[in-house]
Formats: sequence, C-alpha cells, structure tokens
Amino acid sequence: MISKTPEPPYDAVIFASVKADGDDGCRETAPEDAEARRKAVRNEHGNGITVSYWESLEAIEKRKHHGERRQAKERGRNEWYADFAVRVTKVEAARFLKRTDQSPADYASGEESR
Repeated sequence: MISKTPEPPYDAVIFASVKADGDDGCRETAPEDAEARRKAVRNEHGNGITVSYWESLEAIEKRKHHGERRQAKERGRNEWYADFAVRVTKVEAARFLKRTDQSPADYASGEESR
C-alpha cells in the first residue's frame, strides 16, 4: 500500500540506518498514526530506510522536540543503530498510479505501467 501524504508541497524525512546487534524495539516508540504517513523497509543485513511525510518543517520540528521522541532518539543512538543518517527534503510534486486490472504479483517486476 502506498503511504498517504499531504498535498504537495510537503516535507519528507528520510532516515537511513544500519541496525546494531540485538533487539531494536524502535517500532514500539512510533506514534499510533505513524503507519499512515511513513514507509519503512529493511533488508536481511539490517540496512533500512524510512520515509515519513509531514505538512511542514514546523511539524517536523515539533515532533523532533517531543519528550518521548527525544528518549527514542537517545535509545537509537545508544542501542538500536550502528549507523544512521537523517535527511529532510521538500516534495514539490507527487504522482500515483493505481491499476485495477493487475494483481499485486504483476507489480513484482518493479515496472510501472503506462
């Protein structure tokens, strides 16, 4: 399922990471509504990327300074991640394709139908 996003322009946070050894527990710290506005993937080697979508830079800053978020960031630095990078970008345009005549298996090739 494609993540729901605000109407462009909006901001996105791209978080790339490599898990440290052990249980990460970081998903437990995500807000309940986070699944609707973010997508995360991780491979078998612990390399992952999460993209979250925000109405504004102010919304990102507000979340960044939230008390629970600050605790989670500290745990991330000390326990969950061996390496990570955070990037913030402006999304100026967005395009979506939803085919109703194909099964999900048809998308496995990664080719976009026109």
